[in-house]
Amino acid sequence: MPAVPTARERARRELTADILEAARRQLAESGAAALSVRAVARELGLASSALYRYFATRDELLTALIVEAYGDLADAVEAAAAPRRGRSRRARFTGGCRALRAWAVEHPHEYALVHGSPVPGYRGDERTTAAGARAPLALLAVLDGLEDPAPVARLEPRLAEGASRIAAAGAGAVPPRLVVAAAQCWTALLGLVSSELFGQLANTFDPADAFADATIEALADRLGL
Repeated sequence: MPAVPTARERARRELTADILEAARRQLAESGAAALSVRAVARELGLASSALYRYFATRDELLTALIVEAYGDLADAVEAAAAPRRGRSRRARFTGGCRALRAWAVEHPHEYALVHGSPVPGYRGDERTTAAGARAPLALLAVLDGLEDPAPVARLEPRLAEGASRIAAAGAGAVPPRLVVAAAQCWTALLGLVSSELFGQLANTFDPADAFADATIEALADRLGL
């Protein structure tokens, strides 16, 4: 039977949630580079010293926001790409790609935080790395068990090395050549979404629904799905 949280633990969780919500509002209004623990404390009517007991630095607060954003995005992609009876690999892959785009459109500031310009002076850690790997690995899992499309040809050493690193992160039984192709598709998908959210498709393919659908289907073709 799970332990019942104490009143102190519940109060801490509630205040932590309030802090993160206020930080997300500041993120939307001013951007990640301007995020300030003191400003968040002022919005909540707290002394800065009180908030520093929850997040000792701006970078700790940023890390919490980044891990949360990556996690929410990954939850959406994992659910959309999950195997289900009678569902093809192609449907899983395109569903996961569309889920990423839908989440980004609904949460543009959080998307910009994790896939936009780096925040000056900020460095992530193993928590942000692990959280950021979940969504691409969910799409890569769709390819688990497929055969190498060119088993005789050799993969360029640097590409093979990169594929090995991805495999070590949890790629499953995906041939290195397909790992490379999947990584190319992932970067193309992020380029698509970023171009849409950051206004690069204005006066061309905006609104981008049809363009995004065609691009995602082309990525599935690229993987032979």
